[in-house]
Amino acid sequence: MPQFKRLSSGAGGGVQRARSGGFRPSVILLLLFSFLAALAFIAARSAWNDEQKGVMDVSNKKVLDWREQLALESMKSVLTKEVIDSISASKNELGPWSLDLFRRNHVSSSWIIEGLDDQQKNASSIDSSQTASDAEQKASLTKSEKNTSASDFKKTDEGKQDDTDGHQPVDTPAKLARRQLREKRKEKRAMELVQQDEEALIRLENAAIERSKSVDSAVLGKYSIWRRDNENENPDSTVRLMRDQMIMARVYSIIAKMRNKHDLYQELQTRLKESQRAVGEANADADLHHSAPERMKAMGQVLSKARQELYDCKAVTQRLRTMLQSADEQVRSLKKQSTFLSQLAAKTIPNGIHCLSMRLTIAYYLLPLEKRKFPRSENLENPNLYHYALFSDNVLAASVVVNSTIMNAKEPEKHVFHLVTDKLNYGAMNMWFLLNPPGKATIHVENVDDFKWLNSSYCPVLRQLESSAMKEYYFKADHPTTLSAGSSNLKYRNPKYLSMLNHLRFYLPEVYPKLDKILFLDDDIVVQKDLTPLWSVDLKGKVNGAVETCGESFHRFDKYLNFSNPHIARNFDPNACGWAYGMNMFDLKEWKRKDITGIYHRWQNLNEDRVLWKLGTLPPGLLTFYKLTHPLDKSWHVLGLGYNPSIDRSEIDNAAVVHYNGNMKPWLELAMTRYRHYWTKYIKYDHPYIRNCNLND
Repeated sequence: MPQFKRLSSGAGGGVQRARSGGFRPSVILLLLFSFLAALAFIAARSAWNDEQKGVMDVSNKKVLDWREQLALESMKSVLTKEVIDSISASKNELGPWSLDLFRRNHVSSSWIIEGLDDQQKNASSIDSSQTASDAEQKASLTKSEKNTSASDFKKTDEGKQDDTDGHQPVDTPAKLARRQLREKRKEKRAMELVQQDEEALIRLENAAIERSKSVDSAVLGKYSIWRRDNENENPDSTVRLMRDQMIMARVYSIIAKMRNKHDLYQELQTRLKESQRAVGEANADADLHHSAPERMKAMGQVLSKARQELYDCKAVTQRLRTMLQSADEQVRSLKKQSTFLSQLAAKTIPNGIHCLSMRLTIAYYLLPLEKRKFPRSENLENPNLYHYALFSDNVLAASVVVNSTIMNAKEPEKHVFHLVTDKLNYGAMNMWFLLNPPGKATIHVENVDDFKWLNSSYCPVLRQLESSAMKEYYFKADHPTTLSAGSSNLKYRNPKYLSMLNHLRFYLPEVYPKLDKILFLDDDIVVQKDLTPLWSVDLKGKVNGAVETCGESFHRFDKYLNFSNPHIARNFDPNACGWAYGMNMFDLKEWKRKDITGIYHRWQNLNEDRVLWKLGTLPPGLLTFYKLTHPLDKSWHVLGLGYNPSIDRSEIDNAAVVHYNGNMKPWLELAMTRYRHYWTKYIKYDHPYIRNCNLND
């Protein structure tokens, strides 16, 4: 054992010695190697970190570029091109962009803030210059410095920026004032927009309500959701509502019958008859039967039931359209019948006037011959007096013309009336004015049948009336089976077109050869002023003085004449202005010199087949006096009282003569009430003959 230990110890000592002999150089090398390895590791790690940082910067830049591109695309849909270009220019030139920066550098009227005082404006301009200088300083930085400074600066919502030390500067008074003004302006603008929206809604609602009131048809009635139903606004609303109910009841009854709803059909028919009896001919609520409210309520209930069971928009619309078409056809038919009846009434003489004429005729022929003469016959051919021509077969109408003229004349003794009538009314006309002389005025009555020169060999109208074609046209009449069928040519078969009293106006110089001027009057006029000044009117070489009747597009020559005929188209202007017969001043000297009667005969002969005009005296008068008519002031002669219900009352009151031309003559029952009193005030209804013939006011 000890030997072994020694051996071991000896061996260890030898190794130790061997190691101890080379220790210093080995340790130095080892330490150097370790230091170099550490340096190499640090260098390699630093390079790897730099590489990773570059990759991250590139990635972040791509992300930022993508987000910026997306934001720019979104802004293009909201902002105009001018604003986007300004933003780009500001960003490229001045660095980070802000709303305040754009406002300061691109001032427009919409960016101006009202209410700033001078101090605030100066502070704003100083702040603007400071911002611009800061932006220029930032633009001079290098790319790395710009990135560093951009990380130190943060843009807040109010447009403020942090400095490089991380401290936030205090807002100046100017900035605070601008911010407050902006907030006030935003609130004000928001309130204005809200108010405008409310006003627009109110206007739309009111317009819809007014529109629904104006479309107040019989079908809509009170069913419009826009109507504001106030019973006090329309006192006759019950009548209209019940008529609406009856219309809808007819519609639903037809649909119920088509769908085999017999019980509902019978109920609707029952309610419909009850409502018809309750309404009757009432046009106002006061005329309704006392059971009307109950009938209306019952009808409303059955209509509600019918609506629930039968309502179909298409079916209801179709039935209403059918009813409307049927109503239109009935209106047209009734209009034709009304035209026929009005023309028939205009042609007939009322029983009272016929009675008056017969009684006066009997009384006249019972008079001795010496009592049938009128006084002052020497005035009949005196050209220095005021002469009137009146051709009529209506005793009462002629009396109104004479009475109204004399009552409004300043010098009645200077007025002379020349009356011409037919054989049937000759005695009545004489007797009336013998019993009722026109004061100091002169009057003379003649019979047209006593004019022997007025025969068929001289007068074309009389010759044409003797032809078989004209007799067939006037007297055959094709035997119409209905009123509406006979109304087409009825107005052309009026007896006045057959009477020479109507055509005698074209022969005034032959009837009154000793006169120079004469005023022609129709028997359906009323004189309201002194007509003496008409004899002083200068006709300027024309033959006829008359009031023109043309407006913008009516009562011109093309309304009366056939311009498809070459005789008419070649000689006349279709737009020439028409004039009125009824009050005409004729210069008989010029008449004779220009042969007016010969011109009339020429055109009447050309119209033998009625190809130039139909019938009447106005169309040939327009041709005969073409370019020979002097227009008188319209206040001398107002027309339309026999057909126009809307003549202004001031025009009538200011007129010298009012004319009842049309079918509604003042002596007929169909006369318009609003105009009739202008005529009746010149009739003495207490006269024995008028009272005995039951002629009442």
